Amino acid sequence: MLLFVDNLTNVDFSFLDPQRGLLGETWLANVRLYGELDEQGMVCDFGTVKKVMRHWLDTELDHRLAVPIRSQQIRIDDEGDFLTIHWQFGSNGEFLHTRSPRDAIALVDAEVLTQESIAEWCISQLKQRFPMSVARLELDFSLEPITGAYYHYSHGLKKHRGNCQRIAHGHRSRIDIWANGKKSPKLEQRWADEWKDIYLATREDLIGKPQHQGTNYYHFAYEAEQGPFEITLPQRCCYLIDTETTVEFIAHHIAQKSRQENPDTFIRVKAYEGINKGAIAEA
Repeated sequence: MLLFVDNLTNVDFSFLDPQRGLLGETWLANVRLYGELDEQGMVCDFGTVKKVMRHWLDTELDHRLAVPIRSQQIRIDDEGDFLTIHWQFGSNGEFLHTRSPRDAIALVDAEVLTQESIAEWCISQLKQRFPMSVARLELDFSLEPITGAYYHYSHGLKKHRGNCQRIAHGHRSRIDIWANGKKSPKLEQRWADEWKDIYLATREDLIGKPQHQGTNYYHFAYEAEQGPFEITLPQRCCYLIDTETTVEFIAHHIAQKSRQENPDTFIRVKAYEGINKGAIAEA
């Protein structure tokens, strides 16, 4: 027998890509369980499936930075409660360097991170958490279908009381913009292009501008409730704003900047943070 749960939950996280560097993502988790029927006439109770899967994904992947521990492009320094990650990406020898509490990192047993390899890692961690009636567990990740513009961004919110304070977690987010009451695909695509694979940072968290082999970098650091965080990455991958990078401030920034670029136009922005949540701002 086969039991399935589509769109069980979604995970908002970032991962290291060999070419694109730091990539913010939002994935929907779908699960299938194969097995014999138990005394209740079930492969597994839906309540158990939801509780086990959601808790594990929320704890071990959501709002973390996923890193491929078998990649030749990574160096991981284990400092006990902290991990330092050095990642080289692209064809020009650019790098990302970050140090954070261990709980902010997902150490994925893979060489390259994809929807498939991360799903396989999740299954290897989860399969022992279900009753004996479950003979096989399958998990896959899917993307929210977005017909319009969207962008991938990573960030960290030092003032957040939860896991959003982690300096490198992210989202795949749609963007809706209206100009004088009419939908503006042009403005939406303008922001999708500028914020493709972007790291959104608060200007006050910038503590250095190092150079390496002709490339300009930004070095960000802050102290949060979970501990000290820092990250260094190429300036071309970053976008600085004067506020925290909450979705409320993101919507406000896009609205204000769009109004400055189109002074005779009333702007309304609906910015998403992952799936089906976000903020609206007008200018």
